[in-house]
Amino acid sequence: MRKREFAIVACGLLVAGCGSGGVAAAPFTQSAMESAEPLHAYKLLHSFGASGDGLQPEAKLIAVNGKLYGTTFGGGKYGSGTVFEITPSGSERVLYSFSGSGGDGASPEGALTTAGRVFYGTTVYGGTNGLGTVFSLTTGGKEHVIYSFDTTRGSKPAAGVLSINRVLYGTTTTGGAKYYGTVFSVSSGKAHVLHAFSGGKDGSDPHASLIRIGSELYSTTQQGGADGFGTVFGITTSGKERVVYSFRDQHDGEFPVAALIDVRGKLYGTASVGGSAGCGTVFEVSTSGSEHTIYENFNCAYDGGTPDGALVYYKGKFYSTTGSGGHDHYGTAFDVTPAGKFTLLHAFGNPGDGQTPLAGLVELDGKLYGTTAYGGKLGGGTIFSVAP
Repeated sequence: MRKREFAIVACGLLVAGCGSGGVAAAPFTQSAMESAEPLHAYKLLHSFGASGDGLQPEAKLIAVNGKLYGTTFGGGKYGSGTVFEITPSGSERVLYSFSGSGGDGASPEGALTTAGRVFYGTTVYGGTNGLGTVFSLTTGGKEHVIYSFDTTRGSKPAAGVLSINRVLYGTTTTGGAKYYGTVFSVSSGKAHVLHAFSGGKDGSDPHASLIRIGSELYSTTQQGGADGFGTVFGITTSGKERVVYSFRDQHDGEFPVAALIDVRGKLYGTASVGGSAGCGTVFEVSTSGSEHTIYENFNCAYDGGTPDGALVYYKGKFYSTTGSGGHDHYGTAFDVTPAGKFTLLHAFGNPGDGQTPLAGLVELDGKLYGTTAYGGKLGGGTIFSVAP
C-alpha cells in the first residue's frame, strides 16, 4: 500500500509540470544550477532485499538509546513486513517478522513509538479481520497484538500511535460510521472511536499520526475540508474535534499526508502537491488557524516533488525528503529555513543508490538518517545517512 501513489505518479515523471492544475514547473534557474552539487556527505548504510530481511521501508525511523528502529512494509520471514534495528554504523537485524496469519498483523506503514521499554505500532493489514492491528513489541522480539480493527472503529491504519498515560491514540485511513477514517484510542485491548470523519468539511482519509500540544491532539487529513484539499485538525482526548485549517488552493498546498511537528507551539508540515509549480509545499499553521506557506517553490526537476516525509527541526532548519523529482526523478533530501531558503542535500537515483524516500529524516548525534522504499544494491530499499 502506498498512501500517496497518485501524487508520486503525477510528480515523479514530471519535468515540465506537476500538480492538479497542470501548472508548468518553475524554470531551472542559474541559482539552482549553482547549488546543484550539494556538499552534504551522503552514506548508504543498508540495502534491503536479502533473504529474511525486510523490503520496502516506508515509515520514519526513530532513535532510541543510540540506535535506529523502523519497519518495512514487506519482506521478512513470511513476506508480511518486519520491525528492524540498525546501528549508525550500518549493522542491521530483524527484531520481528509479521506473518499476517493467525491474527497477527501484516504490512506496517507507520512509525514506531516507545513507552518504557516497549515499542508500539500499527499494521495496515492482518489481524482477526484482515483490516489492520495495533501491536506491541519488546526489544527482545516478543510481539503482542493489542487490537484488531473492524470497519466500525476504523480500518487500515497507515500511521503510528501516540502514547499518553498508557492510552494509545491514532488514526485510520478508512472505516468508521461514514467510511472516511477515524481517530481512535486503545486501552486495555479495547478501542474507542473519538471521531469518525464524514468526508465533508471535517476532512477524510487521515494518514498521519497525532501529536500533542496542550490539551489537544493535532494531525492532518489527506482530503476533505472546505475545498476538498485536506485539513489540519485538532481533537481532545474526549473526542471534541475541530478543523484548524482547510487547504484552499494550489499556493498553500494540497493533500497533506505527513505528520505535523511542534516547534514553539506552532504546527509545521508538508503538502504533497500545490505550490507555485504544483510540486508541494512546506507550511506553518498556528493552533488558532493562521497559515503561512514557508516554501512553495519546489521544482520537480531539481528540488524534488511530493514532499511527503515528516519534517524534523534541527539547529534552526527544517529537514525532510521528497518522494519524487530531483535530477533523476527518484526523490531528494533537503532543508529549508523558516524564512524559505531551500538547500538540496542529496538527489536519489544512482542504480546503487536508494530511490523514493517517503518517510522523512530523523536526527541522531548530529547526523540525519532516513529510508528509501526502493532501490539500493538489492532493490528492496535502503537506510542512509546525510550530513546536515
